[in-house]
Amino acid sequence: MNDRPAVWFHTFGCKANQYDTERIRQELERRGAETALDADHADVAVINTCTVTNQADANARHLVRRLRRRYPHLRIVVAGCSTAFREADYRALEELEEVDGVVAGHDPAAVARELPDLESGPAAVDAPLARNARGTRAWLKIQDGCDRKCSFCATRIARGASVSRPPDEIVAEAAILARSHPELVITGIHIGHYGRDLEPQVTLGELCERLLERVSARFRLSSIEATEIDDRLVDLLVESGGRLAPHLHVPLQSGSDRVLRLMRRWHTRAAYRSRVLAISERVGAMGLGADIIVGFPGEGEEEFAETHALVEELPFTYLHVFPYSVRDGTVAATLPDRVRGDVAAGRSRALRELGFRKGRDYEATRVGETADIVVEGRAGRVLGVTGDYLKVELVGRAVPGDRFSALLAGRAGSLAAGVPEAAAV
Repeated sequence: MNDRPAVWFHTFGCKANQYDTERIRQELERRGAETALDADHADVAVINTCTVTNQADANARHLVRRLRRRYPHLRIVVAGCSTAFREADYRALEELEEVDGVVAGHDPAAVARELPDLESGPAAVDAPLARNARGTRAWLKIQDGCDRKCSFCATRIARGASVSRPPDEIVAEAAILARSHPELVITGIHIGHYGRDLEPQVTLGELCERLLERVSARFRLSSIEATEIDDRLVDLLVESGGRLAPHLHVPLQSGSDRVLRLMRRWHTRAAYRSRVLAISERVGAMGLGADIIVGFPGEGEEEFAETHALVEELPFTYLHVFPYSVRDGTVAATLPDRVRGDVAAGRSRALRELGFRKGRDYEATRVGETADIVVEGRAGRVLGVTGDYLKVELVGRAVPGDRFSALLAGRAGSLAAGVPEAAAV
């Protein structure tokens, strides 16, 4: 191993996990490590795992074995949700002969201790995250954990109860991140519960208001429950001039009340529908996405038809559709009436096709209108991301990090925008 070990990071799972990887990276760099762009040039691999399904765990183990075969010299350290969900999962990873170290959860200091060549000393894990090394847009994690008890979810068990970061700490970190990133994505495990555990309590809307007042950047909400979007948040979506991006990702999971009860979700079909329609009416042009699980135990043709009909009615612009996948240790893993894989796959295709069509229809309504565009990617391979979460081909020279307003045009079945000569703002 070199005097300054080169560390390659691989992250499975959600934006919160990606943020946690950035925290680990920052701590390791502070102690003398270098970040490698790929495993070919690394001395150490840190793998941040996801435990949402059995397959997610299997994917991490597969990567570990592949890395060991290809890079015999590599020190492999595994962390993340898979290591924190159950003791049995931690032990199973620890017993893999290809693994050199296992850290329960996402503790940067604990990961650093698995790299003996790094400088010792007190951890600085409470220091603000200064940059996101992996993209133009940066993640801003405002809370961790979840107090809900969805029957299919292992993440809330691995992450524990909802814990909110103090608002002043978040604002300070956002101000630093905004020096390098034109857009900050507000993320967590359950951001709709932000601030309930603080004294005095702070709502997500109040936090966003502070961020908009004190930090010069475009902000975007990550996944948030539709029934937890209060009127103050809607006001900001309408009144901020696009600085709180007109884009919501609101997990649906199912459009059937019977399936929602089996999932132990807290919203009903009617409550979700009513809130989404009310928000859409106020905001107008808006990116609207949802997570949907198909083939959940007990979902019959009638229940799937209810989901399909609700998706058809609501103004979604994209969908994330997942065939149900078992996660051992969750309540859902014990439910009867499993849906055959081919049936779940067919339902998944039907919803994805519907989501694709709705997305294309929405794009057509935006042609000829102005959009706030942030450029992301790498030099030579860049694209624009609008406030309402459309991917836009750029005509003209632009570099990652540029932000500008431009008219949208239709081009070869996609959207395009011309880059102004003075692009960066």
